[in-house]
Amino acid sequence: MIEGHGDDLYRYDNIKMNFSSNIYNGTDLSALNNYLCSRLDVVRSYPEPSAASLEQMIARECGISPDEVMVTSGAVDAIYLIAQTYRHEGTCHILQPTFREYEDACRVFGYQESEEGALCWLCNPNNPTGDVRSVEEVLSLAERYRLLIVDQSYEDYTMAPLLQPADVVHRDNIILLHSMTKRYAVPGLRLGYITASAEVICRLREQYRPWAINALSLEAGKWLVQRGVTAIPDLPSYLAETQRLRAMLNEIDGIAAFDTQTNFFLCTILHATATQLKEYLAREHGILIRDASNFTGLTPHHFRIATQSPTENDALVTTIKQFQKTR
Repeated sequence: MIEGHGDDLYRYDNIKMNFSSNIYNGTDLSALNNYLCSRLDVVRSYPEPSAASLEQMIARECGISPDEVMVTSGAVDAIYLIAQTYRHEGTCHILQPTFREYEDACRVFGYQESEEGALCWLCNPNNPTGDVRSVEEVLSLAERYRLLIVDQSYEDYTMAPLLQPADVVHRDNIILLHSMTKRYAVPGLRLGYITASAEVICRLREQYRPWAINALSLEAGKWLVQRGVTAIPDLPSYLAETQRLRAMLNEIDGIAAFDTQTNFFLCTILHATATQLKEYLAREHGILIRDASNFTGLTPHHFRIATQSPTENDALVTTIKQFQKTR
């Protein structure tokens, strides 16, 4: 695992505004908290070995069979499981710049990088750029590889059309990754799931450990799916605010904020590094951004922003302007 994932809030003791994590920060989790407090007794017993009850609920929601769903301890857990299961294939291609854990998982299990690799990893919507490939592009990509893994963790953070589970369960070479962490804004619970053909799911289960999902996470997952409410109450307005923030940042001399189809986007800064900007914002103003220099293919001048409230966004723009005046 790399050092320097986003949301390194633990490194600071004064953060008031967090632009580092891509997860929506305005969700009211009080009802979930109250429910889990009422279910603390479940920690006295082992959870289900394979989270079957949650998988059945997800399958009903997606309109597919429970044999075509597998719950994991977050999407990262699924990434390492897939890399382990298909390690005999030997080669992979990762569409960069993107989430570093694909690269790290493939390194752990001995893959060699090749554009003609057996496995292809695609993040869609892509972290850190916010780009979204069309359904047609993704299906065309699948024709080139033995296995295409499409990480759709941010599927609830865009209005662009994406592949649906029912689109892939009849194909043996596409795996979709989904993040309940991001859908419901509960990163501490570590919940995700895979949708794929029954044959692929069966193969993955053979490599997976029992009791991977703890009892409280399982209770939370079922409660959240039953209610069917995602983290962002008004996605169109939230994405419109993203575009407003991008426009304001692009008006600052030396800052470029790139296009996006989701709630986060890449920026570059001239005459300073992303690390220098990040430390200034954090130490002097209690504002946290994501230094994106450790994404493969990016530079020390890249940073990532995730949209917050209009007031917080205005404050970020003001403080970046102040920093630029010191250059």
